[in-house]
Amino acid sequence: MLIETITDHKCELGEGPVWDARHNEICWIDILKGEIHQYAFNNHSYSFFPLHEQVGSIAICKNEDFIIATKSGIGFISRGGGEIQMALNPESSFPNNRFNDGKCDPFGRFWAGTMSLTDEPNAGNLYVFDNNKIEKKISNVSISNGIAWSIDHKTMYYIDTPTFEVVAYNYEKYTGQISNRKIVIKISEKDGYPDGMTIDTEGMLWIAHWDGWQVTRWNPNTGKKLHYIKFPVARVTSCAFGGKNLTDLFITSARTGLTENDLKEQPFAGALFTIRNCGFQGLPAFEFNN
Repeated sequence: MLIETITDHKCELGEGPVWDARHNEICWIDILKGEIHQYAFNNHSYSFFPLHEQVGSIAICKNEDFIIATKSGIGFISRGGGEIQMALNPESSFPNNRFNDGKCDPFGRFWAGTMSLTDEPNAGNLYVFDNNKIEKKISNVSISNGIAWSIDHKTMYYIDTPTFEVVAYNYEKYTGQISNRKIVIKISEKDGYPDGMTIDTEGMLWIAHWDGWQVTRWNPNTGKKLHYIKFPVARVTSCAFGGKNLTDLFITSARTGLTENDLKEQPFAGALFTIRNCGFQGLPAFEFNN
């Protein structure tokens, strides 16, 4: 597979790729610099929004704006003018926490989890935001990360990174309730920490591995690793399908915490990568139902 970079830009902590099918754009974030990045394939233009605070995740709204999960809570940013409007902060009493990975579910709710700025174990939580209300769904999370829903919308998959596990919940689309937690994938520590995650049209899960130099493909029904793709960077953070037929894979990476020698060995650390026509097909990103 040919691995390419999209732009020359390198993030400190690239994360959260989202494909915007309306505009034929890939969007991603730099958590530490507090930036949303966009690359439009129609005219091959690159742009970014500065948020001036750490941003853990974004999703696209039905009105085409972004919903954002930042250090100070959940809000919205206008893609036209860049205006930011914050909505709720469920962790205002926890100043040492920040939001991390998040996605919209099949019903258009926004799910996003938190973590400690100092990596304190079990300090975070997973929330769901809908109708200007927020509800805690999972407590005592260490590093809330990858999330995906099955093709039939009956299962939610979730990663708390330090557990080296993917867990599955029964998911009720119309109520957003989750139940019956079970471990479906166990990952070897030598593969690197499981980070961001997506799903393909065959119901297989794709996982990015921090300090693992790879993205892997798994069968959640058997727990078996099916495929892996090696990258020229250690800190692979997340992945998403995109392109006109959703057959291109986009992969974010990070350079934070790497030494000068590491960066000499990994000159592309922090880049957004793509594998065009990767041989698999993804599903459209769910949008926030505002």
